Amino acid sequence: MKSCSPLYHPMRRALLTVLLAATSLAAQAEAFPARPITLVVPFPAGGTTDYVARVVADRLGQRLGKAIVIDNKPGAGGSIGMGFVARGAADGYTLGMATVSTHVVNPACNAHLPYDADKSLRPITNLANTANVLTVRRDFAASDARALLDMIQRSPGKLSFASTGTCSGTHIMAEQFQAATGTSLVHVPYKGAGPALNDLMGGQVNMMFDNLPSSMPYIKSGKLRALAIAWPKRLPALPDVPTFAELGLKAVNDGAWYGLVAPAGTPDAIVQRIQAEVAKVLAEPALQERLRAAGAEPAGNTPERFAADIQAERGRIKALVAKQGIKLEN
Repeated sequence: MKSCSPLYHPMRRALLTVLLAATSLAAQAEAFPARPITLVVPFPAGGTTDYVARVVADRLGQRLGKAIVIDNKPGAGGSIGMGFVARGAADGYTLGMATVSTHVVNPACNAHLPYDADKSLRPITNLANTANVLTVRRDFAASDARALLDMIQRSPGKLSFASTGTCSGTHIMAEQFQAATGTSLVHVPYKGAGPALNDLMGGQVNMMFDNLPSSMPYIKSGKLRALAIAWPKRLPALPDVPTFAELGLKAVNDGAWYGLVAPAGTPDAIVQRIQAEVAKVLAEPALQERLRAAGAEPAGNTPERFAADIQAERGRIKALVAKQGIKLEN
C-alpha cells in the first residue's frame, strides 16, 4: 500500500490552501488601494452627511495614497444611493455613507428597499456623532421652544416643518416631538437638507428638525434661530440653547451618526485597513477641530460595535414608526 507524499497529504494540502489564502488577503490589503475610491453620499451636497463625508474623505485619501471621490446620489430617504452601494463590487473601491435614515429608519418603515441593511452592506466604522437641532427663521414669532410649543398647541395642524425626506432621520425626530408633546404638524419633505433649509429661510415652512452641522452656518450668521438641541448637554457653541431633555422631552433628545459601510463580502483585510486608517484620521486635532466647529463629534469604532449600535437603535425606531403610522414606498 502506497503512502501519500508528505507534501500532498490531504490535511497538509488543506493547511497550505488556508495559508496561501491568508497570504493573498494580506497582500491584497497591503496593495489596497490601487486606484481611486468612490464614496457614495446618498443625500445632496450641502447637508451634514455630505459635510462629514468630505471632511473625512480628504484626509483618508491622503493617508491611503489615492483620491476618494464623493458621488452624491440622493433620493428616497437615502435608499437610492445605498442601493447603489449594495450592488457595488465587494473590493473596497465602492463605499457608502450610512446614517440613521439609511440603516435604522428606512428598514423600520419600508419593507421594499433596494438593499438589505444587514445582508447586503457591511459596517466599517462610525465617523461622527452630531446633535440635532430645532430651528426657525430669524423673524419667526416664537423666540424660544416653549413659545413655539404654545403656538403649535393653539393651532393644531397649521404649522409646518421641513425634513430631508419622508421617513428620514429628521422626519423621525419631528414625529418623536409630536408624539412626546401630543401635537400635530404639517410635514413638508425635501430631497435633502440644502433645499429644506433654503425654504425654511425663505419662509415657505415654519420650522425644521435638522442635524446641527448643516444648520450651524445659518445659525451663526443669524439667518436661523436655534430653539432646542438633541444632545446630552448644552453645546459650548450654543450655550443659550437648551437641550430637549431640559424641556422635559427626553424622547426627542437623540443625536445622529454618520458612518462608513461597504458592500457585503468586502474582504476582512480591506475593511480592517480602512477602519484603522479612519481611526488615525479621526485622532488628528486639525480634523477634530473642523468637525467640532460644525457641531459634529468625532467617533470611530470597530465594525462589530458599529453593527451592534445600529441593531439596538433600529428596534426602538420600529416601535415609533408603527405608532405614528409612517411608511415610505419607493
